[in-house]
Amino acid sequence: MSRHTLLKNTITTAIFLIIATIIASIFFYFTRRNTTTIAIIYMLAVTFVAKYTVGYVPGIIASLVGVICVNYVFTFPFMELNFTIDGYPMTFIGMMVISSTTSTLTTHLKEQNRIINEREKLLMEAEKETMRANLLRAISHDLRTPLTSIIGTASTYLENNGHLSDQEKNSMVSNICEDANWLLNMVENLLSVTRIKDDNMKVNKTEEPLEEVVSEAVMRFRKRLPDAQVHVKIPDDFIMIPMDATLIEQVIINLLENAVYHSESTKPIDFYVDIHNDHVYFHIKDYGLGIREDLLSNIFDGYNTDRNSSSDSHKGMGIGLSICKTIIIAHHGEIHACNHQEGAEFVFSLPLKEEG
Repeated sequence: MSRHTLLKNTITTAIFLIIATIIASIFFYFTRRNTTTIAIIYMLAVTFVAKYTVGYVPGIIASLVGVICVNYVFTFPFMELNFTIDGYPMTFIGMMVISSTTSTLTTHLKEQNRIINEREKLLMEAEKETMRANLLRAISHDLRTPLTSIIGTASTYLENNGHLSDQEKNSMVSNICEDANWLLNMVENLLSVTRIKDDNMKVNKTEEPLEEVVSEAVMRFRKRLPDAQVHVKIPDDFIMIPMDATLIEQVIINLLENAVYHSESTKPIDFYVDIHNDHVYFHIKDYGLGIREDLLSNIFDGYNTDRNSSSDSHKGMGIGLSICKTIIIAHHGEIHACNHQEGAEFVFSLPLKEEG
């Protein structure tokens, strides 16, 4: 045990015993001098000592001091140790056993909680490492494919410029522009992840109005894809949610764009929000091909980049959905995907109150 821990244990034990003695004195001199109540007060002090100190020794010492105080200060003859009083030896032994047992159990439970917390921390670290690995896999694919397409299309344009019609040239430039915009979107995703503190998977959250966050996300989405149709429905009540608004807007945009690109449908997307059990649920529902069943279980891991075997492979889901999961977990929320009768649905939730 370090000197710092020893000093902390000593001070903590002394403080709780002094407080217990003061309270016991008040009860003793202003009531009927009931030593049973005094013993209970010291046993409570022992419990607090065991809770706020390290190791078993402070609690056992506090038990011994408490028993002696009851005998020395609050048992006749006062200010004298006397263990020969009728019945007191059994009281002494009983109080010592109860106090020591309480101290030992409290310390044991505290140690168990420490072990559990360490295990949870290790599991979180393992999950973070898995997410990092999946994210790197997604980045390696989703960045390489559009870059290859841009390079190939630009090279073809330069090499065959004199033999291409205006329509073919416009088509090539449009493809380059589309791939460049896709790259820009992925860069924005990566910048969003940098807002998450890497050491503890936390974000800087403030109370944000639901209506403004949804409105801003949909507006940015419509600027990118003006031809896409989305029906939005949110609760009429004014709702404030603790969040990083920029990150949540990025999640909404990612899911809306995912619905447009991978549903292979021109039907409008339904985007609605509801509230259940102190959580806000965001639903993005498309009416298209749905998601292959073999992809549903790990669709957010960044490993799969193909939803419907589309030839337009640069619009893979890997990096976008992996980042969505990272952001939502950092907000202590949940995210999942499922199929319905006419397409696919993505749902993520956020707690209405800040978690401690």
